[in-house]
Amino acid sequence: MSIVVFGATGNLGRLVVRDLLSRGVAAHDIRASGRSVGRLTEFADQGVEILAVDYEDPATIDSALDGAEKVLLISGSDLSKRAEQHRRVIDSVKRHGVGQLVYTSVLRATETTLAIGPDHVATEKHILESGLPYTLLRNGWYTENYAGSVLGAAQSGVILGSAGQGKISSAARADFAEAAAVVLTTPGHEGKTYELGGHPDWTLPELAEVTSELLGRSVVYRDLTSEEHRKALEEAGMADAADFAVGLDADTKAGQLFTESQDLQRLLGHPSTPLIDALRPIAEQAASQH
Repeated sequence: MSIVVFGATGNLGRLVVRDLLSRGVAAHDIRASGRSVGRLTEFADQGVEILAVDYEDPATIDSALDGAEKVLLISGSDLSKRAEQHRRVIDSVKRHGVGQLVYTSVLRATETTLAIGPDHVATEKHILESGLPYTLLRNGWYTENYAGSVLGAAQSGVILGSAGQGKISSAARADFAEAAAVVLTTPGHEGKTYELGGHPDWTLPELAEVTSELLGRSVVYRDLTSEEHRKALEEAGMADAADFAVGLDADTKAGQLFTESQDLQRLLGHPSTPLIDALRPIAEQAASQH
């Protein structure tokens, strides 16, 4: 069974490769691909085939797919080009007659108001139109996305936001990686779309409470209006991130990061990582910096 992981050089991709190996997939049956292949040295040492793939160079995509049986396409990081890059990969996967294409999408892709939604909608549509055997992993938010809030709170004792009591069904990146590995190594997932979110859900005020416990100091959540939030970010020298952060909190408040789906837990066969456990390494990092 030859499994190709596109995007293996990223944080999620490396975790997927580790999980495939831990599940007993032979190293020589895994092809880990990406642009910064120096990040994959640990896998090369174990016998995993490492391939440099540039989505702007279709020949490198084709070479990665020769003889492939299953493909995991982790959504790209170049937001200005990724819908077209995904299309190139999907078209090549179809030409090579791959038996299963697994794609990491976003929670409720066809309904979401998240700014990242349109690229995923376009990619899902192209996958469905391709006629390929597919599995869509609609990943919720990564708990690690809140690392900046935890690290900042270690200094200020405050988490700022404008999400109110919006619920967040995040999970650790390792949970999403494990789910991908399960889908790639067990039968019965073709034609399925999984809505993946962690449980229990939480809010930013609860994030502050957990951060307080982890850091051993008082941390409070200060809820702002969108305008106040934007101004605070600009005054902190984060003007470039203001649009995304304020928009994300508005979407959070509207329930876009929440799901009742238990698909993630069913795929894992165990509960997703609790918020406090996923944040613990980040809190330890903050402590080591002071």
